[in-house]
Amino acid sequence: MKQLFYTTLLALAFVSCSKQTTLSPPDKPNIVLFFVDDMGWQDTSVPFWDKKTPFNARYHTPNMEKLVAEGMKFTQAYATPVCSPTRISLMTGMNAARHRVTNWTLHKDALQPMETNHKDLIFPAWNVNGMSPEPLDLAVHADALPSLLQLAGYYTIHAGKAHFGAIDTPAENPKAIGFDVNIAGHAAGGPGSYLGEKNFSANWRGGSAVWDIPGLEKFHGQQIFLTEALTLEAKNAMDTALNNNKPFFMYMSHYAVHAPIEKDQRYYQKYIDNGLDEKEASYAALIEGMDKSLGDIMDYLEEKGIADNTIILFMSDNGGLSVHSRGGAPHTHNKPLSSGKGSIHEGGIRVPMIVKWPGVTVPTSENDNYLIIEDFFPSILEMAGVEEYSTVQTIDGKSFVGMLESNPSQKSNNRPLFWHYPNEWGPKGPGIGAFSAIRKGDLKLIYYHKDESFELFNIPEDLGEQNNLAAKKPGKVKELASLLTAHLKEVMAQMPIHKESGNPVAYPGE
Repeated sequence: MKQLFYTTLLALAFVSCSKQTTLSPPDKPNIVLFFVDDMGWQDTSVPFWDKKTPFNARYHTPNMEKLVAEGMKFTQAYATPVCSPTRISLMTGMNAARHRVTNWTLHKDALQPMETNHKDLIFPAWNVNGMSPEPLDLAVHADALPSLLQLAGYYTIHAGKAHFGAIDTPAENPKAIGFDVNIAGHAAGGPGSYLGEKNFSANWRGGSAVWDIPGLEKFHGQQIFLTEALTLEAKNAMDTALNNNKPFFMYMSHYAVHAPIEKDQRYYQKYIDNGLDEKEASYAALIEGMDKSLGDIMDYLEEKGIADNTIILFMSDNGGLSVHSRGGAPHTHNKPLSSGKGSIHEGGIRVPMIVKWPGVTVPTSENDNYLIIEDFFPSILEMAGVEEYSTVQTIDGKSFVGMLESNPSQKSNNRPLFWHYPNEWGPKGPGIGAFSAIRKGDLKLIYYHKDESFELFNIPEDLGEQNNLAAKKPGKVKELASLLTAHLKEVMAQMPIHKESGNPVAYPGE
């Protein structure tokens, strides 16, 4: 398959040369994937529901509003509850149960501390080393999205948070998985600091140097916020692509709005003036700084005359943080959704998503079909015109390109979506813990590993997941548990072991 792809490219090049023409960026769309860390469904002035909420009134994201006015808004876009599983699914097209990077990664070969001393469960040896372009113990071997785009002639740019591979593994450096340029990406999943005057280092908070942002030394000592520094460097990288007459794929992967929640002084004071406490004013300012970056990139595309040939996708890697490090009551920051980051409830997995594809998406359009993060892999390849490719991994994602048309040819709301988290995140709260889950149609079934119990929710009727229907609808529990079990067995999903009995956690359908 790959040989056919190379042969086709060579043939195109020969024909182009014989006619004294060259492939130029207009022959392929540029693609910008604007990816935000820990941004909740409600962390925006854009309502992703059928009504505006107090949170939509709190935040100021005019550039998200502009992007929605020019593109399509997805109201039921799903990620996983924590960052690394989402990012590996994005880069590989695999469901998390299959790739086994089911928790967040950092140190090579090491389980997370909260997983080594759990009272009730022994957790499996999941792929703690993340993904790898070559076979590696405790890592998923995969052909990454940027490497396939690179083969198709794209200049591939990584800017911001990577979090693809553990320290001292190949994918610690995004260049190892197909990015031509790596701006500030490394193994860690959060910033040491957002402040240039603190050298983007965790030293100020007594943190380890593993959190220090690499590659931005030119901004050290300056009064500049991390989102701004990344945006400036991303524009420079896009300049390089244009100067070399190449289409580009830019993965603008912001560290914002991940903790530590530091003040972006450009926007902080107005939120204090609006009555927010210091922590929530800092958080709102982080969001607005992220939105300013989106606007700067959109302006850049206009200034360079390439906006009409550039696809912009906007997505978050998991639901908004709510269990700690925020002002106000825990588990309330994504309401009407239940819970937040780390949870299989909607607050942990439902995220804002927007797509602008000039000539394809209809301005101000809205799509209520659901989809999941691994769908981005085949979708972006289809957008790039990459029709023939092969990968060492099995692709679980389904392209959503058919949903983007004015009269969508594709519906997805009876397709099953799956989540699997045989791990321990740490904090406690609604929907947080080791679990497997399925959504099919209106119903979502959650299976908790610790006590092998179920929650069943009708999502359209009970968006806040307050009414557990498991006892009332045993037939539906059985039906969905059977589908979930079939998926887990197919992908050879890992299950924890009960400490007391020494037996593996049973599959949900058994």
